[in-house]
Amino acid sequence: MTSIAIADEVRAALAAGQAVVALESTILSHGLPPGRNRKVAQRLESVVREAGAVPATIAVLDGKVWAGLSQAQLDRVCDPESGLVKLSRRDLGPAIALGQDGATTVAGTAAIAHAAGIGVFGTGGLGGVHLPLPGRVTSWDVSADLDALAETPVLIVSSGVKSVLDIEATLELLETRSVPVLGYRTDHFPGFYLRESEHELSWRVDTPAQAAKVFAAHRQAPGQAGVLLANPIPAEFEMDRELHDRLLADGIQLLKDQGVQGRDVTPVLLEHFHTASGGVSLDANEALVVSNVTLAAQVAVELAGAESTRQ
Repeated sequence: MTSIAIADEVRAALAAGQAVVALESTILSHGLPPGRNRKVAQRLESVVREAGAVPATIAVLDGKVWAGLSQAQLDRVCDPESGLVKLSRRDLGPAIALGQDGATTVAGTAAIAHAAGIGVFGTGGLGGVHLPLPGRVTSWDVSADLDALAETPVLIVSSGVKSVLDIEATLELLETRSVPVLGYRTDHFPGFYLRESEHELSWRVDTPAQAAKVFAAHRQAPGQAGVLLANPIPAEFEMDRELHDRLLADGIQLLKDQGVQGRDVTPVLLEHFHTASGGVSLDANEALVVSNVTLAAQVAVELAGAESTRQ
């Protein structure tokens, strides 16, 4: 990858073998409303530091890739007037060449994190296979997040995949691409706003140390796939299941009525959840990403400690 502007604090931590956690920027620029997004940005970096790690929020500004942002840069990412576009892995080259400002998705963030030498990444929900729209048997709309995870040896902590997606198909695809999925203190795959889906998992870990041990062993095994650590939303912020299912059904119909397709599907569905739930989904979204980033930092600290012991 083209040269990455690594913040001094992040660079020093990597050189010293200290824990670093990558954070995406799309949730800030596109996933949360103005004002709240900046508070969440600060909160996420704070919980990483409280756990003993260094945060590295990732974005592309003026066509330059940044791993670790200053306060002024975070202001810029969170400013709706900045006009940042969403950058998946495929979009990085054009954005760099054309001097574009952009916020990185899970796929874009994972690629940059790995190139910068950062192995752990905390986020909200992973992209996946989309549900078919009404009148269709199947969907060919599959998030680039899945390929990025399959091809990038990073540990991603998320609350499963967004519940507006086809969880069963997503898990099947992750299995096909040889991506280990670990349930954190759960035997079932989380459903983003819901703590559990009906889908059972093959592997479970109950501590950050166990997760770190699995990831360390996985990186030594043949293959270059990443690892998904699925962390359920905190119980007190779980959305009422009846409300969730009604919002999802209404949202799918909304997509059909408005002819929404492609990369616009998830933002439209999530905005529908935020609006129709009276803000319940926003509180849930913030709670789960804070929980995931905290866990990612704890795992990163365990990894760093284990590596320093071996040296």
